[in-house]
Amino acid sequence: MTSVHTSAHGPAGEAPARAERSKAPGGPFEPPERPIAWAMLSRALSVPLILGLVCFLPAVIAAQPGSGVRDTAYWLQLVLTCYAGARLSTMILSTRRRLLQGVFWMFVYIAMGVAPFAQVVIGQTPTPMVGPRSDLVTAIAMILVGCAAFDLGALLASRRPLRRRTPSARGSGGGPALAHPLRLRLLVLLAFAASGFYVLKLGGPAVFFSSRQEISETVAASGVASAESNVGSAFLKGFGTVPALLALLFYTRRLVTSYRARRTPSTVLVWVALAGLNLVVNNPVSNARYWFLTVLVSLLFTAFPSSAAVYRTVLATGVVGALVLFPYADKFRYDEEGQKTVQSASVFEPLATKDYDQTVMFANTISWVDARGHTYGRQLAGSALFFVPRAVWSGKPEDTGVRVGQWMGMRMTNLSAPLWTEIWVDFGATGMIGGMALIGYGAARTDRRYALAVTRAGPGPAGVLAIAAPLIAGYTFILLRGPLLQAAGKLAIAALCLLLISTFREQRAARRR
Repeated sequence: MTSVHTSAHGPAGEAPARAERSKAPGGPFEPPERPIAWAMLSRALSVPLILGLVCFLPAVIAAQPGSGVRDTAYWLQLVLTCYAGARLSTMILSTRRRLLQGVFWMFVYIAMGVAPFAQVVIGQTPTPMVGPRSDLVTAIAMILVGCAAFDLGALLASRRPLRRRTPSARGSGGGPALAHPLRLRLLVLLAFAASGFYVLKLGGPAVFFSSRQEISETVAASGVASAESNVGSAFLKGFGTVPALLALLFYTRRLVTSYRARRTPSTVLVWVALAGLNLVVNNPVSNARYWFLTVLVSLLFTAFPSSAAVYRTVLATGVVGALVLFPYADKFRYDEEGQKTVQSASVFEPLATKDYDQTVMFANTISWVDARGHTYGRQLAGSALFFVPRAVWSGKPEDTGVRVGQWMGMRMTNLSAPLWTEIWVDFGATGMIGGMALIGYGAARTDRRYALAVTRAGPGPAGVLAIAAPLIAGYTFILLRGPLLQAAGKLAIAALCLLLISTFREQRAARRR
């Protein structure tokens, strides 16, 4: 029966397996984490953590002076903030590492909860709201409903037994995806070639330590991008950064999990070279903050795949960093003449005046849809076919944030379009609920597969999912913030690289420790 098979090989129906794990901490499904000590520690942390995220921080924001009106939008935003805080607390206190779900709730709590709540209280928003107040009420309500749909999808995924894929008797296939050793070496060569071309095209390594503004100006001067299409620029930046990061993640995984790799000088030297390459092309000076978050989070989760402490630390400190440091982290966006000095009388004022425009942009998108109508898949099709130049597809849709910004009459149209908004534009409330439920289902299933992939019973140093899941977790910040058309390029390049190096044939080298 399926349930018997699942309890033997998967982390979901776990009655028999739980007894085995209790006899052998750090067994095939759970790493050694001193469960008794952690149980005591979790009890000690649970009350202050939940009170801090759910009660204390919202109460402090509510007490801030401001011109905000305490109407339906205020109370809905308070409910959303507390709900997201409770779910984030659950992720942090969980005995399992739920990478995708944890990052999702961290983003929701910060960008859709705390920051918009501060905006409602203070009475300021980073982007003006052009529609009626009722559109803001609808946006907050739909975000809340979308979060509930995400939870429902995750719950359905947890109810479905998870079968473990095992290789065939001859080792010819059927097992988990592994990185083919030869193709992985080719990925390393591609990383050095593509990043080297990227560096040379922009005039050398020095420009990568100046500012993002200078990077953009250099790319524009190189002739890669044009006024009609940014496909060339997207491919240049994507192939210049993504293969280098993926190669570093795979070699980090090998060094972390394989004793043989740590004793092999060539492997260590390749890792050092890749680290240096990423220091140039993926540093926080020349890259967007959300992309550097992707690099940082994916590296941490890859370097410490079995560490619950690192997982919890990333989620907990991520909240503090996003609220206190992130609004000031655009220091290198402009050169010294173009930098703007941030002056704030309150620690929460930057949340109302910088960056976090997701909720108000959802409200503006609702106003835009009311005026123009739904696009019925056109916007998502434009994101999926991002690689098609506008010279070939004259009616190719622009970024959702750009289209709404132009309709608003904004001069600066680099505006966010959160995932809720992207689905709403095409399919309305019903499609958004179904889409968020599917996303929750996929995130929960991926988290469970990842938990199996990073254990001793997993596919070893060459497991592709052990790299793909941390990368997706880090990239979740970009996908949730949107627009999808901007996010699709690097995601597609990463998927292409993973597909090209993956094999389902059992490789002996993949099992070496």
